[in-house]
Amino acid sequence: MQLATIFIGFIVFGISENIKGPAIPRIQFDFNLDEQQLGTLLSLNALGYLIACSFTAILVRLWGIKAASIIAFGSMVLSGVFIYLSHTYPLFASSYFFMYIGNGMLEIALAILGARIFVKNTGTMMNLSHFFYGLSSTVAPLLATGVMSLSVFGHELDWRGMYLVMLSLCLLPIVFALRSHFPGDDLPHEDRISMKTLTRDPALWLMVLILSFGVVSELAVGGWLVNFLEKAYAWDTVKASGLLSGFFLMFSLGRLLLGPLTDRIGFVLSLIVFSAFSAVCTFVAIAGGERVAFLFALSGAGIAMIYPTVMAFIARRYPNGSDTAITFVVTWMGVGSVIGNYVIGWVIDGVKNAYGAGTSIGLLRGLQAGYGFIGLCAAICAISGIILFGYLKRRQELI
Repeated sequence: MQLATIFIGFIVFGISENIKGPAIPRIQFDFNLDEQQLGTLLSLNALGYLIACSFTAILVRLWGIKAASIIAFGSMVLSGVFIYLSHTYPLFASSYFFMYIGNGMLEIALAILGARIFVKNTGTMMNLSHFFYGLSSTVAPLLATGVMSLSVFGHELDWRGMYLVMLSLCLLPIVFALRSHFPGDDLPHEDRISMKTLTRDPALWLMVLILSFGVVSELAVGGWLVNFLEKAYAWDTVKASGLLSGFFLMFSLGRLLLGPLTDRIGFVLSLIVFSAFSAVCTFVAIAGGERVAFLFALSGAGIAMIYPTVMAFIARRYPNGSDTAITFVVTWMGVGSVIGNYVIGWVIDGVKNAYGAGTSIGLLRGLQAGYGFIGLCAAICAISGIILFGYLKRRQELI
């Protein structure tokens, strides 16, 4: 029951985060939104996530992870109902924001569940859980497109009905969670590690650095790779999108196949090796030009390991305070990822202007510099990992 809750939870989490692609053009048309309004709507993701970070750990401490998980899943279902009923833009925007708060709660709840359940083979099981997230993220846009075209009682579901149907899938893990007992809720309050104690641990701050730069490197590929290939190498959209699909394929396979290695060689060493591998692939792909562009896709196998391995490290290092530590790390990660994506755009514009804003060489160098920053983020992960390795080894606390 515990495994079903967390694996199905990651599947519906991946679906809920990635069904928006096919729906966005229809939402924009129905509400007559301009690009700025659409950008504001999508930015609610980061805001809702950070708000969820501020109170989810409190809910876990007050009512337990079981209740907090059910509330997170239930809020997703409820947001689907609100979106289906929203026929004015203010009501829709409020419903969408509520969905993103639920999404943030769900991410933290699933991370805490994993930290408490996977006490053996932690790295393998954490990576396997996140593989289910990657798998559902891959098929979510196709599922959303199919559901939007379905007709029920002579009425097409369209994007509102699609959100209702897809988010209602969160009822499945609720059924399993209700029948489960999760460890850690009965731990006396005095045995839990306080936030004050955690923030004094340099290892936790190094984890913030590793996770923040790792997530920036991971998420930026989805936003910038196709743009880079089209403008730098004049690839058509189909070919460029194919390489992006290759990145996500390597990303998913990395979590499925390489997870056991993290338990075998250690979490900190795994973070160093995999992030360094991703950085090298990215830098060589930029320097080598079009003929080695496949390395952009191969880098996905390395960067995929960062998030679940950090969660495994936290679960092992802070067994009595994993909920607080996870909330602390992912909150800072959310802030860092927002800043990181702004920096990429700033780097591209700055280098492009330096070489000539209207010239092809300026555009090429700008894109190379921007994508180089993505590789640099992975390299900073590796450097932070080396510092963490030395710190823990000196204290004989290496994991």
